[in-house]
Amino acid sequence: MFALTPVVRTILIINVLVFFVTNESIIQQFGLHSFLSDMFSPIQLLTHMFLHGGFGHIFSNMIGLIVFGPMLERFWGPKRFTFFYFFTGLGAALLFSGINYFEIRDVYEAVQDYRLAPTPDGFMSFIDMYAQSLYDQVASFAERFEQQPDNQQFIDGSLQIVNRLYAGQVNEPMVGASGAIFGVIMGFGLLFPNTQLFLLFPPIPVKAKYLVIFYGAYELYTGIYRAQADNVAHFAHIGGMLFAFILVKYWGSQRKNFY
Repeated sequence: MFALTPVVRTILIINVLVFFVTNESIIQQFGLHSFLSDMFSPIQLLTHMFLHGGFGHIFSNMIGLIVFGPMLERFWGPKRFTFFYFFTGLGAALLFSGINYFEIRDVYEAVQDYRLAPTPDGFMSFIDMYAQSLYDQVASFAERFEQQPDNQQFIDGSLQIVNRLYAGQVNEPMVGASGAIFGVIMGFGLLFPNTQLFLLFPPIPVKAKYLVIFYGAYELYTGIYRAQADNVAHFAHIGGMLFAFILVKYWGSQRKNFY
Protein backbone atom coordinates (compact mmCIF):
# COMPACT_ATOMS: atom_id res chain seq x y z
CA MET A 1 0.00 0.00 0.00
CA PHE A 2 2.84 2.40 0.92
CA ALA A 3 6.22 2.39 -0.83
CA LEU A 4 8.36 2.80 2.26
CA THR A 5 11.91 4.08 1.95
CA PRO A 6 14.76 2.64 4.10
CA VAL A 7 14.97 5.34 6.79
CA VAL A 8 11.19 5.70 7.08
CA ARG A 9 10.87 1.93 7.41
CA THR A 10 13.55 1.81 10.11
CA ILE A 11 11.98 4.64 12.14
CA LEU A 12 8.58 2.98 11.81
CA ILE A 13 9.88 -0.41 12.99
CA ILE A 14 11.73 1.08 15.97
CA ASN A 15 8.67 3.04 17.09
CA VAL A 16 6.39 0.00 16.82
CA LEU A 17 8.81 -2.31 18.64
CA VAL A 18 9.34 0.22 21.43
CA PHE A 19 5.57 0.72 21.72
CA PHE A 20 5.02 -2.97 22.46
CA VAL A 21 7.56 -3.02 25.30
CA THR A 22 6.65 0.38 26.76
CA ASN A 23 5.29 0.54 30.28
CA GLU A 24 4.83 3.31 32.82
CA SER A 25 8.33 2.81 34.22
CA ILE A 26 9.91 3.27 30.78
CA ILE A 27 7.82 6.38 30.11
CA GLN A 28 8.86 7.89 33.42
CA GLN A 29 12.52 7.13 32.77
CA PHE A 30 12.79 8.04 29.10
CA GLY A 31 9.93 10.48 28.51
CA LEU A 32 10.92 14.15 28.36
CA HIS A 33 10.59 15.79 31.78
CA SER A 34 10.71 19.46 32.65
CA PHE A 35 14.14 21.00 33.12
CA LEU A 36 12.96 21.76 36.66
CA SER A 37 12.24 18.13 37.45
CA ASP A 38 14.69 15.92 39.33
CA MET A 39 13.75 13.24 36.81
CA PHE A 40 15.09 15.19 33.82
CA SER A 41 18.00 13.72 31.85
CA PRO A 42 19.47 15.11 28.59
CA ILE A 43 19.04 11.75 26.86
CA GLN A 44 15.28 12.23 27.17
CA LEU A 45 15.48 14.90 24.44
CA LEU A 46 16.09 11.97 22.07
CA THR A 47 14.38 8.99 23.69
CA HIS A 48 10.97 10.64 24.09
CA MET A 49 10.65 10.60 20.29
CA PHE A 50 10.26 6.81 20.31
CA LEU A 51 7.68 6.57 23.09
CA HIS A 52 3.91 6.92 22.71
CA GLY A 53 1.05 7.08 25.15
CA GLY A 54 -1.40 4.81 23.38
CA PHE A 55 -2.39 3.15 20.12
CA GLY A 56 -4.14 6.23 18.73
CA HIS A 57 -1.06 8.32 19.48
CA ILE A 58 1.43 6.09 17.68
CA PHE A 59 -1.02 5.33 14.85
CA SER A 60 -1.55 8.98 13.95
CA ASN A 61 2.17 9.73 14.11
CA MET A 62 3.24 6.74 12.04
CA ILE A 63 0.57 7.44 9.42
CA GLY A 64 2.05 10.92 9.05
CA LEU A 65 5.52 9.42 8.72
CA ILE A 66 4.67 6.86 6.04
CA VAL A 67 2.48 9.26 4.03
CA PHE A 68 4.82 12.28 3.94
CA GLY A 69 8.23 10.85 4.79
CA PRO A 70 9.09 8.68 1.76
CA MET A 71 8.90 11.49 -0.78
CA LEU A 72 11.19 13.66 1.35
CA GLU A 73 13.67 10.80 1.74
CA ARG A 74 13.71 10.21 -2.02
CA PHE A 75 14.20 13.91 -2.62
CA TRP A 76 16.99 14.46 -0.07
CA GLY A 77 18.44 10.98 0.28
CA PRO A 78 18.63 8.84 3.45
CA LYS A 79 21.36 10.79 5.29
CA ARG A 80 19.82 14.22 4.86
CA PHE A 81 16.33 12.97 5.67
CA THR A 82 17.62 11.32 8.86
CA PHE A 83 19.31 14.57 9.89
CA PHE A 84 16.12 16.50 9.09
CA TYR A 85 13.95 14.13 11.13
CA PHE A 86 16.05 14.34 14.27
CA PHE A 87 16.81 18.04 13.86
CA THR A 88 13.12 18.88 13.83
CA GLY A 89 12.35 16.43 16.64
CA LEU A 90 15.07 17.86 18.89
CA GLY A 91 14.10 21.41 17.96
CA ALA A 92 10.50 20.65 18.90
CA ALA A 93 11.62 19.24 22.25
CA LEU A 94 13.74 22.30 23.01
CA LEU A 95 10.95 24.77 22.18
CA PHE A 96 8.45 22.78 24.22
CA SER A 97 10.88 22.49 27.14
CA GLY A 98 11.72 26.19 27.05
CA ILE A 99 8.07 27.24 27.20
CA ASN A 100 7.34 24.55 29.77
CA TYR A 101 10.18 25.88 31.93
CA PHE A 102 8.64 29.36 32.15
CA GLU A 103 5.17 27.94 32.76
CA ILE A 104 6.36 25.61 35.52
CA ARG A 105 8.56 28.31 37.02
CA ASP A 106 5.46 30.45 37.54
CA VAL A 107 3.77 27.54 39.29
CA TYR A 108 6.86 26.94 41.41
CA GLU A 109 6.94 30.57 42.53
CA ALA A 110 3.23 30.42 43.37
CA VAL A 111 3.83 27.28 45.40
CA GLN A 112 6.65 28.97 47.29
CA ASP A 113 4.43 31.96 48.05
CA TYR A 114 1.62 29.73 49.28
CA ARG A 115 3.95 27.75 51.53
CA LEU A 116 4.84 31.00 53.28
CA ALA A 117 1.19 32.01 53.79
CA PRO A 118 -1.29 29.10 53.49
CA THR A 119 -4.73 30.70 53.73
CA PRO A 120 -8.16 29.73 52.34
CA ASP A 121 -8.14 32.67 49.93
CA GLY A 122 -4.61 31.86 48.79
CA PHE A 123 -5.55 28.23 48.31
CA MET A 124 -8.50 29.03 46.05
CA SER A 125 -6.47 31.60 44.14
CA PHE A 126 -3.89 28.90 43.41
CA ILE A 127 -6.57 26.46 42.25
CA ASP A 128 -8.23 29.10 40.06
CA MET A 129 -4.91 29.99 38.46
CA TYR A 130 -3.27 26.60 37.98
CA ALA A 131 -5.80 23.79 38.43
CA GLN A 132 -9.30 24.93 37.46
CA SER A 133 -10.14 21.44 36.24
CA LEU A 134 -9.84 20.20 39.85
CA TYR A 135 -12.14 22.82 41.33
CA ASP A 136 -15.06 20.44 41.92
CA GLN A 137 -12.77 17.92 43.62
CA VAL A 138 -11.44 20.42 46.17
CA ALA A 139 -14.56 22.59 46.60
CA SER A 140 -15.77 20.75 49.72
CA PHE A 141 -12.33 20.88 51.33
CA ALA A 142 -11.95 24.58 50.48
CA GLU A 143 -15.31 25.36 52.07
CA ARG A 144 -14.33 23.66 55.33
CA PHE A 145 -10.92 25.35 55.23
CA GLU A 146 -12.70 28.70 54.87
CA GLN A 147 -14.73 27.97 57.97
CA GLN A 148 -11.66 26.98 60.00
CA PRO A 149 -8.71 28.95 58.58
CA ASP A 150 -6.53 28.36 61.67
CA ASN A 151 -7.09 24.62 61.80
CA GLN A 152 -3.66 23.02 61.30
CA GLN A 153 -5.22 19.95 59.76
CA PHE A 154 -6.74 22.00 56.95
CA ILE A 155 -3.56 24.05 56.54
CA ASP A 156 -1.49 20.88 56.16
CA GLY A 157 -4.09 19.39 53.84
CA SER A 158 -4.00 22.44 51.57
CA LEU A 159 -0.21 22.30 51.45
CA GLN A 160 -0.34 18.64 50.48
CA ILE A 161 -2.76 19.40 47.65
CA VAL A 162 -0.69 22.31 46.36
CA ASN A 163 2.55 20.31 46.54
CA ARG A 164 0.93 17.35 44.82
CA LEU A 165 -0.38 19.54 42.01
CA TYR A 166 3.07 21.02 41.46
CA ALA A 167 4.75 17.62 41.50
CA GLY A 168 2.18 16.33 39.02
CA GLN A 169 3.02 19.12 36.58
CA VAL A 170 6.79 19.20 36.94
CA ASN A 171 7.11 15.40 36.75
CA GLU A 172 4.65 14.82 33.89
CA PRO A 173 6.70 13.48 30.93
CA MET A 174 6.12 14.41 27.30
CA VAL A 175 6.34 11.55 24.81
CA GLY A 176 5.84 11.04 21.10
CA ALA A 177 7.33 11.62 17.67
CA SER A 178 4.82 14.39 16.95
CA GLY A 179 7.42 17.18 16.80
CA ALA A 180 9.42 15.35 14.13
CA ILE A 181 6.24 14.30 12.28
CA PHE A 182 5.00 17.88 12.12
CA GLY A 183 8.44 18.79 10.85
CA VAL A 184 8.06 16.21 8.10
CA ILE A 185 4.63 17.62 7.22
CA MET A 186 6.06 21.14 7.06
CA GLY A 187 8.98 19.97 4.91
CA PHE A 188 6.58 18.24 2.54
CA GLY A 189 4.39 21.33 2.28
CA LEU A 190 7.38 23.58 1.55
CA LEU A 191 8.91 21.34 -1.11
CA PHE A 192 5.73 20.02 -2.71
CA PRO A 193 3.19 22.78 -1.99
CA ASN A 194 0.82 22.01 -4.85
CA THR A 195 0.64 18.26 -4.35
CA GLN A 196 -2.98 17.24 -4.02
CA LEU A 197 -3.78 15.29 -0.85
CA PHE A 198 -7.07 13.53 -0.27
CA LEU A 199 -8.33 13.94 3.28
CA LEU A 200 -10.31 11.27 5.08
CA PHE A 201 -12.30 13.70 7.26
CA PRO A 202 -13.76 15.43 5.37
CA PRO A 203 -13.18 13.40 2.18
CA ILE A 204 -12.00 16.25 -0.03
CA PRO A 205 -8.77 17.02 -1.95
CA VAL A 206 -6.53 19.79 -0.62
CA LYS A 207 -3.13 21.10 -1.64
CA ALA A 208 -0.26 20.36 0.73
CA LYS A 209 0.47 24.05 1.35
CA TYR A 210 -3.04 24.69 2.64
CA LEU A 211 -2.88 21.65 4.90
CA VAL A 212 0.37 22.93 6.42
CA ILE A 213 -1.11 26.41 6.94
CA PHE A 214 -4.13 24.88 8.66
CA TYR A 215 -2.00 22.68 10.91
CA GLY A 216 0.29 25.55 11.84
CA ALA A 217 -2.56 27.96 12.63
CA TYR A 218 -4.45 25.34 14.62
CA GLU A 219 -1.45 24.35 16.71
CA LEU A 220 -0.52 27.97 17.39
CA TYR A 221 -4.07 28.75 18.52
CA THR A 222 -4.42 25.67 20.71
CA GLY A 223 -0.90 26.11 22.07
CA ILE A 224 -1.78 29.56 23.35
CA TYR A 225 -5.37 28.93 24.43
CA ARG A 226 -5.24 25.23 25.31
CA ALA A 227 -7.06 23.99 28.41
CA GLN A 228 -5.09 22.58 31.32
CA ALA A 229 -6.61 19.16 30.67
CA ASP A 230 -5.70 19.23 26.97
CA ASN A 231 -2.65 16.98 27.53
CA VAL A 232 -1.28 17.69 24.03
CA ALA A 233 2.17 19.19 23.49
CA HIS A 234 1.09 21.79 20.94
CA PHE A 235 4.29 23.80 21.24
CA ALA A 236 6.27 20.67 20.34
CA HIS A 237 4.24 20.51 17.12
CA ILE A 238 4.91 24.19 16.46
CA GLY A 239 8.60 23.66 17.22
CA GLY A 240 8.84 20.82 14.73
CA MET A 241 7.28 22.97 12.01
CA LEU A 242 9.42 25.99 12.90
CA PHE A 243 12.71 24.10 12.82
CA ALA A 244 11.66 22.36 9.60
CA PHE A 245 10.98 25.74 8.00
CA ILE A 246 14.39 27.05 9.11
CA LEU A 247 16.29 24.00 7.83
CA VAL A 248 14.49 23.76 4.49
CA LYS A 249 15.05 27.46 3.83
CA TYR A 250 18.71 27.15 4.83
CA TRP A 251 19.26 24.18 2.55
CA GLY A 252 17.47 26.06 -0.20
CA SER A 253 19.90 28.97 0.19
CA GLN A 254 22.79 26.50 -0.07
CA ARG A 255 21.39 24.70 -3.09
CA LYS A 256 24.71 24.44 -4.88
CA ASN A 257 26.17 22.58 -1.90
CA PHE A 258 23.25 20.34 -0.97
CA TYR A 259 21.30 19.48 -4.11
